[in-house]
Amino acid sequence: MGISRRPRHAAVLLAAALTAVAMVAAACSKATANPNQGIPTVKITPPFAPAATAPPVAAHGGVNLDVLVVTDGSSAVEAVSQQLTAEGLPSTVVDLRQSGRQTIDRGFLARTLSDGTMGGNFDGIVLPGTTFSGLSGKETAALAWYERKFGVRQVDAYSPPMANLGMSSPPVYSGPLSGAGSVTSAGIRAGFGYLKQGFPNSGGISGTAPFGYLADPMPGSGATPLVTMSVPHSSGYGTLVWQYDSGGRQVLGVGFGYAYGQAQFHYLAHGIVDWLTSGVNLGVWRNYLDIAYDDMFLGDAQWSPKGHCTPGGSVCPKGTPMTPTIRMVPDDVTYAVQWEKQHDFKIEFLYNGGASQRFAKNGVDALLVATKPVATDFYWVNHTWTHAYFGCTQNFKVVPWQCAKTSDGQLEWAASVSLVYSQVNKNFEWAKREGIPAQPGVLASGEYSGLRQFPQQPVDSPNMLQAMADDHIKWIVMDASREPAMRVVGPALGIPRRPIDVGYDVDTVDNEVNEFNWFNDSKADGGSGFCETSKTTMCRQPLDNSGWLSAIVPGQSQIVYNGMLNNDPRPVFMHQSNLTGDRLGYPVMDTVLAAYRAVYNSSARIQNLPTIEDGEVMRDQQLWADAVNAGKITAWVQGNTVTISGPKGTPVPLTAPAGTTLGGTAFGQAYSHEVSGFTTLKSQPLTFTLPSAPYRA
Repeated sequence: MGISRRPRHAAVLLAAALTAVAMVAAACSKATANPNQGIPTVKITPPFAPAATAPPVAAHGGVNLDVLVVTDGSSAVEAVSQQLTAEGLPSTVVDLRQSGRQTIDRGFLARTLSDGTMGGNFDGIVLPGTTFSGLSGKETAALAWYERKFGVRQVDAYSPPMANLGMSSPPVYSGPLSGAGSVTSAGIRAGFGYLKQGFPNSGGISGTAPFGYLADPMPGSGATPLVTMSVPHSSGYGTLVWQYDSGGRQVLGVGFGYAYGQAQFHYLAHGIVDWLTSGVNLGVWRNYLDIAYDDMFLGDAQWSPKGHCTPGGSVCPKGTPMTPTIRMVPDDVTYAVQWEKQHDFKIEFLYNGGASQRFAKNGVDALLVATKPVATDFYWVNHTWTHAYFGCTQNFKVVPWQCAKTSDGQLEWAASVSLVYSQVNKNFEWAKREGIPAQPGVLASGEYSGLRQFPQQPVDSPNMLQAMADDHIKWIVMDASREPAMRVVGPALGIPRRPIDVGYDVDTVDNEVNEFNWFNDSKADGGSGFCETSKTTMCRQPLDNSGWLSAIVPGQSQIVYNGMLNNDPRPVFMHQSNLTGDRLGYPVMDTVLAAYRAVYNSSARIQNLPTIEDGEVMRDQQLWADAVNAGKITAWVQGNTVTISGPKGTPVPLTAPAGTTLGGTAFGQAYSHEVSGFTTLKSQPLTFTLPSAPYRA
């Protein structure tokens, strides 16, 4: 097979792209309903799961590493709660809307040992805001006692400035927060130092400006500005985020309304978590971005503006002429290398070695010749020898198609064990011979074929699973639009990838806009009319070619951007067709990188990992989440010592101040102003030494 052919559903996703951007506020409010978003929720089974039991832990008088979240369901407190989960922090939630909920008293917040020593049960308190209902006066007093007793901090998730938080009222400004933000010297020390001075807070793919308040601290009130913002259309500025010290307690105020899906929340989210936990918590925060281009050395079928279809890739009206195959040329490789150097970012290619031979002229593939000297400048993933199909034999005589079955009623598979094995093994051998540094043990089947596809193919191909074992495959990429969570696939773990909806079958602005209009416009406007019956997308006015940069690029970039700010290592992907012709992939990547680097400084560098390392991060996140959800982790801080106990083999995340040690050796990798990383539990608890004691215990 020399041309990649894809089902129409991949292009139909274009219809949702701009609608998703237009409806971002609605999406944000829905996102807060899932407390586990950001960490996969499907359990990983042996041989990847750690041991089921943890060693016994003696009673202790420290502060447990567990955040108490008191929620009334409002978007701000739910956003903070979701951020805790996304970073990996254990939390206990008390829902004020539930009858029979836990009463918050001293016995719930702290424990007393047999010798009279007291220990704290929570290392941070999150409340909905300064004014909310559902918490009794006795409960409020118990929280205040606990915070003073152990030096534990409190976040008021949404805190319009008021005198009881040390801020002037009325505020300096109220309205859309479109000004530039800056971090004070106190804010840098408090955990917000990863933000640039004068970072843009809205516009572009950051989205519209949120509503909020800017105020000044009252003299002598105990309020300290941490993040300030310029007043729109003025030379003045005011405080957006502040710390309020009063009566031995520390409270964080956040002066704007937000939901989890908003970029403006994510800009501040890790700083909020870091401040809340005094810089010591069971989490690891990174911003990941891996952009992969499928079908390197292959050719992609091309969209027909006349037939409004993809000849060779979809059903076309009778008489629609074939369109030329889209394939990169040597100049595209040179351009890619130059772009990488200019942007300090590494592209990933999914390659098909057999296609290189098919497109060779007189035994020479000019694209391969251009690629070999610079092959190490890219990441590489095995995409099979010729992009062969591994799934069930498809019966297209019925709509929707069905899997053909054998005489005994079993699914009939299009590829044998030997064919799958050959497709994978030959591609690895070719890469080694040609100097392509393919990631070992990683596979991307053509069109994700062989992987289960509901409802027609409810199981993975057993032939593919056997061949994967024979080929020593440990990782296989999946389609996140079908399966968003990591799962076990035979001998491997599946790594979901998110699509960037620039058509696989276009290489020019003309064709991209034409295809976009076809799937997004009503019949009256010359489109397919699919949008008129869709339950998920709305019809749009037709775009001219200027709409590529004014609408399509911002829409796709915002989807990618919001994903990368979610501590989510899932790769995103386009196709090699988008790196040739008008090179449509670059404006999307340029927009995302520019937006990120305008807000975050170099201490929070983008984690530009290859697929195999993305998978390792996802695996560790999942195993940790499983252990926490099963109640198998015990962790606390006492003095300047952190102790973590759990099942042997569990990967444990920790964020701590620079200078933290584990067994006398410096711990973690520097990110932001702190150190963090995963450490595997052994048969005995892990013991870390902090530079100083964060709590009064």
